[in-house]
Amino acid sequence: MAGLGVLYWIFLLGLIFLQGNADPVEDKQALLDFLNNLPHSRTLNWNESGPVCDHWTGVTCSEDKSHVIAVRLPGIGFTGQIPADTLSRLSRLQILSLRSNVISGEFPSDFSNLKNLSFLFLQFNNFSGPLPLDFSVWKNLTIVNLSNNHFNGSIPFSLSNLTQLWGLDLANNSLSGEIPDLQSRKLRQLNLSNNKLNGSVPESLQRFPRSAFIGNNISFASFPPEYPPVLPPAPKPYPKSKNGGKLGETALLGIIIAGAVLGIVAFAFLILVFCSRRRKEDGLSGKLSKGGMSPEKVISRSQDANNKLVFFEGCHYAFDLEDLLRASAEVLGKGTFGTAYKAILEDATCVVVKRLKDVNVGKRDFEQHMEVVGNIRHENVVELKAYYYSKDEKLMVYDYYNQGSVSALLHGRRGEGRNPLDWDTRLRIAIGAARGIAHIHTENGGKLVHGNVKASNIFVNMQQYGCVSDVGLATITSSLAPPISRAAGYRAPEVTDTRKSGQPADVYSFGVVLLELLTGKSPIHTTAGDEIIHLVRWVHSVVREEWTAEVFDLELMRYLYIEEEMVEMLQIAMSCVARMPDQRPKMLDVAKMIENVRRADNDNRTSSENRSESSTPAPVVRAENPTSQ
Repeated sequence: MAGLGVLYWIFLLGLIFLQGNADPVEDKQALLDFLNNLPHSRTLNWNESGPVCDHWTGVTCSEDKSHVIAVRLPGIGFTGQIPADTLSRLSRLQILSLRSNVISGEFPSDFSNLKNLSFLFLQFNNFSGPLPLDFSVWKNLTIVNLSNNHFNGSIPFSLSNLTQLWGLDLANNSLSGEIPDLQSRKLRQLNLSNNKLNGSVPESLQRFPRSAFIGNNISFASFPPEYPPVLPPAPKPYPKSKNGGKLGETALLGIIIAGAVLGIVAFAFLILVFCSRRRKEDGLSGKLSKGGMSPEKVISRSQDANNKLVFFEGCHYAFDLEDLLRASAEVLGKGTFGTAYKAILEDATCVVVKRLKDVNVGKRDFEQHMEVVGNIRHENVVELKAYYYSKDEKLMVYDYYNQGSVSALLHGRRGEGRNPLDWDTRLRIAIGAARGIAHIHTENGGKLVHGNVKASNIFVNMQQYGCVSDVGLATITSSLAPPISRAAGYRAPEVTDTRKSGQPADVYSFGVVLLELLTGKSPIHTTAGDEIIHLVRWVHSVVREEWTAEVFDLELMRYLYIEEEMVEMLQIAMSCVARMPDQRPKMLDVAKMIENVRRADNDNRTSSENRSESSTPAPVVRAENPTSQ
């Protein structure tokens, strides 16, 4: 009997093992039934004998490979009606994209079985007939794009029951009747243009631009007026002198001489300030590069002799302050809150030393803050290993990441010979950084703020995921004026005092990082004509006028079949950079949304789909707004 019991358990474990590693059989058959019963012009690698997960074009499985969760088949050349009882059998489906085909017929009624559907993209097809009467069956719907079809009838009021709805595009159909009062608080993108709608725009939707409703028989009488841009007042003329407005020669000569003297004085003052700051910033660098000087000549003689490097528990480094100051070093960069150095110690240990500037708190507050930051343990947060405090010097010690910052990887050495960041790497960077910031926001009772999220403070680990550095320095340093610089491009509109920025400001800054990853452009950059361009404003203008592939980095256009993922990422970024803080999502929700774009460590595409060797051009985004897929 004991032997039978053992055999039973072995058999049971075997079944569990096979079930956990087998294909999702039912979902596989549903997809095959769909493909075999709908004519199409392009060939798909859906081999009945091959595995679905990780191999079939356009198909994404859950992490345990038990169900299909996404089907993306744009531009396959499907014609005719979607066969009944095929796709509707994918019970766990979250993303469905069949855009840019020639699919006809009414909206499939059996799609009501797709209870987990979150993203639906059916634009640029030949669907006709009325829209589903009850959208409430899809309670998780986030983005719906049914534009550029032949749908008719009215817009269902049940759309207002979709509490997660973020984007809705019904443009270029034949919809009629009045616009329902869609009171979804999360709705950020709306396009109902070029239909046959009548009446007026409900008050709840008047926050959207008029372009979302043009091409209909709609009254804009109750709409908020569109004010013309306010021009600055014309400069007042200078008072004329009694001699006809001309200055006398003596007065003119005096002005010239005074201006020259003031210019010389100002220039001399700037030289003194520059030299003083240069000596201060280069003190540590000069010491680290010259092993013969004593630490006292770098760190002020007035320091407390008992001040030492404070290491956090679990740190395996074995060096002291003098070892650190004898190390050879190079400047990695000068950032918002100080200068970072790469220090190589005598035993070949390599660390990053951050030399803080403008710290405005005392020793006790500084140490308490370092304890909070130093005790953060997360794989996507750069770990603080040690710190040093004296009256004149404040240092922080981190691990060194040899791949450098995301800013350097994105913007460094653009041009011939550059090895560009591919989409998978950018997606991993976004996922890692989002997870890291989300974790930071849970620290210190859920009150900790990063305060300086930007691409130069995000590094890439060995697994190619983003890791966030420089946590919480804004709260212990002097408030910074918003200069016209790359750093200013990350700052949320509501931030006037960097010491008091909140978690929504972190979300805004992270949204700018996402736009950086998507566009390859710096947050603030100049054109060839020296025009200053703000990235967020530029993306908004492109989206508002005509949303095309122009927004994406040209280095990404060589990769095929990633357009939909870039579109989804752009939608997430746009929600993060909403002007009002309460309209931005929480960082934890942002991380989940990015993970849902596609798990970066689960490459479900064949090599021919994501390599640049193919001569087929990347598809062009043919959408008017971020509800496209």
